[in-house]
Amino acid sequence: MASQDPQQSSNSTSEWSPALPEQIPESTYAPFFLALGTTFLLFGVVSSYIFSGAGLILIAWAIGMWVSEFLAPPVHQPNSLRDDQQNE
Repeated sequence: MASQDPQQSSNSTSEWSPALPEQIPESTYAPFFLALGTTFLLFGVVSSYIFSGAGLILIAWAIGMWVSEFLAPPVHQPNSLRDDQQNE
């Protein structure tokens, strides 16, 4: 079993490419409201149709909010690491 030379493995890190995605999406409350709407919907099945109606409305609103966030054009935020490398 051959071991790698420590100098060779430390030099290989300079050839790495940046991890993707370069820009992480912002946090959103849409999944929470989707889960809450699903809970209301299922609770309404055993208790009252008013909860089911509220759950359906909440589910539709949460999905709409979540999809609109994905369809919105991305806001450019400069990557500080990349900008520092380009300035050198």
